[in-house]
Amino acid sequence: MGGAVWSIVVAAGSGARFGERKQYLPLQGERVLDWSVRAARAHTDGVVLVVPADLVDADEVGADAVVAGGDSRSASVRAGLAAVPADAAVIVVHDAARPVPVPDVWERVLAAVAAGADAAVPGVPVGDTLREIGGATVDRSQFVAVQTPQAFRAAALRAAHEGGPEGTDDASLVEAGGGRVEVVDGDTSNIKITTPVDLALAELLCP
Repeated sequence: MGGAVWSIVVAAGSGARFGERKQYLPLQGERVLDWSVRAARAHTDGVVLVVPADLVDADEVGADAVVAGGDSRSASVRAGLAAVPADAAVIVVHDAARPVPVPDVWERVLAAVAAGADAAVPGVPVGDTLREIGGATVDRSQFVAVQTPQAFRAAALRAAHEGGPEGTDDASLVEAGGGRVEVVDGDTSNIKITTPVDLALAELLCP
């Protein structure tokens, strides 16, 4: 697939569960989001960084554009989409809270979209037993835990966000619109920082 590839790095979260804005915490002498932006820069032609509204005027190295996020993750992605050039062919959405560099995962999602998928997401096997609340244990072999980066045909991602829908991730919105989502191999080192323990682990995993 020809055309430019752009990334949207979503760093607009309030950090309510963590207790502070985890994307701005230090990680090996930099901030968590700096690692994520650098990964996006290494694999795509342009980077839009979505930040909290009160930090939108900050100078961010590595980002081509810095925009204010919305009241939800989906709204923040739409804010980023508005700043991606109209001629972009592929758009990758990545959570700033996944700072550990995993080049193979970026390459796999991009390759899947180049091969014809509307969206490609990395997934890893679920290690824990899964049980429905108030119900029975389910077959964990039928599930994967989905990560970012997630890659999309730009037209499919833009269409999925028309009308302002909400979703837990962007692939679910593309799928709801009839798009084909391919799951590729993720990486267990591609952790999402949700607790202080995760941040300590990221210190060990970041090269």
